[in-house]
Amino acid sequence: MENTQDGTLGDWFKITVPYGIKYDKTWLMNSIQSHCSVPFTPVDFHYVKHLAQFFVQDASAASALKDVSYKICDEQNQKIPIFVNTSAVPYSVCNKLEPEKMEQLKLTISKRYDVSQKALDLHKIRFDPDLLGHGIIIVLNRRNCMTAILEIIKKNFPELLSLNLCKNKLYKLDCVSEITQVAPRVNILNLSKNELKSACELDKIKGLKLEELWLKGNPLCDTFPDQPTYISVIRKCFPNLLRLDGEDLPPPTVIDIVDMDIIKPCKESYKGPETLKNLVSQFLLQYYLIYDSEDRRSLLSAYHEEACFSLTVLFNSEDPALSSLCEYLKDNRNMKKVKDPDLRVQLLKRTNHDIVSTLCVLPKTQHDLNSYVIDLCVHTEMMLCFSVSGVFKEVEGNSQGPVYAFTRTFILSSGSDSSLCIVNDILTVGNAGTKEIQTAFSIPVPTPTFGSLPTLSTEQQEMVQAFSTQSGISLQWSQK
Repeated sequence: MENTQDGTLGDWFKITVPYGIKYDKTWLMNSIQSHCSVPFTPVDFHYVKHLAQFFVQDASAASALKDVSYKICDEQNQKIPIFVNTSAVPYSVCNKLEPEKMEQLKLTISKRYDVSQKALDLHKIRFDPDLLGHGIIIVLNRRNCMTAILEIIKKNFPELLSLNLCKNKLYKLDCVSEITQVAPRVNILNLSKNELKSACELDKIKGLKLEELWLKGNPLCDTFPDQPTYISVIRKCFPNLLRLDGEDLPPPTVIDIVDMDIIKPCKESYKGPETLKNLVSQFLLQYYLIYDSEDRRSLLSAYHEEACFSLTVLFNSEDPALSSLCEYLKDNRNMKKVKDPDLRVQLLKRTNHDIVSTLCVLPKTQHDLNSYVIDLCVHTEMMLCFSVSGVFKEVEGNSQGPVYAFTRTFILSSGSDSSLCIVNDILTVGNAGTKEIQTAFSIPVPTPTFGSLPTLSTEQQEMVQAFSTQSGISLQWSQK
């Protein structure tokens, strides 16, 4: 078949990666290129729903790309399939701007470029009179339009540092994703007053090392329960971010790590039912001694770096006491009530720092260790899964709050150093029943203050100090 400049049906091939939305574009394309025996030029890379797609105009490259299928593994060691099909000419190619229109677009963009700041202002580019006067309509949601702009940036402004895309009615960032390769030095990006509905769109440009980002005026800003969650989610995409929507960001929460040998036992040490029982009991004792203390930050080392945590409030809209759980409702991930899938993702706390930061702002508590009911679900040499149910009350100064019921499911897994740490933590809270309230704290738990503790000998004081230093538990709790 005869080739033309733009190609005809049969010349072009569509390459599809199922669930490619999970992968960073740069990583995915570099991985495919390195495994492909024939060099190729990807055209019109974009994400559509859960797929990643691009086109090639080379039959030999298309054949070689078929052989790459299931040859690449992701971080979870899952093999990545690649599908190759014949295709019509890509939209951005068959609708490519004519040379005279490209020249006018280049002149218009040059007028909007600040050489000293290396900044390009494309806000409301569709309504630029220089373009409309020549019958040129640039809609950034159209791949051919964004492709034309990126081509001009690549040839003329590769040192670009700041890009303003405000007020362009952008509802997705597939077309913008190419900026990560065309102008990788961009560190200021203005996406305000567009139509972006999901923070997931930002994953498509997370290859940029942004220091300043503007998002206000997009529907996605209204999907967050509070400002800290908004900042946390955006920072996961851009960890170097210093300013968001014109406001300086607080520094990331830094929590000192205190090693906790009881919570992270050697996996060879828990063979046998009695040993398992003692191990779980030790874990719960130490975990809740710290959880109920004044400072929960020492729990950081108990969690894996990529651990997950979710909080659910047992919801009964007719329960008059529900308002007493308001401090927990803002993080409530109850799927019967949280219908928005993006909000569900945001409410799932990931990484040990995010989890402990969340735990630190929950109300101070006192748990009734005597109320615990423990169920060991699964145990292997690599994993330990169990749940604990019981009651607790909030403690604010000398005042005591109402009694609540809780269930917590922990999954502990073996790390690289053969120790166990928490990889998944699910907390469910609700109002306790009448019988639970009546029997709660029936066996007194001593308040950990120096005034209520017996006088210790010098040797005992040294033991307490040594235990406190090694475990990270306060002196009061160590003495108890």
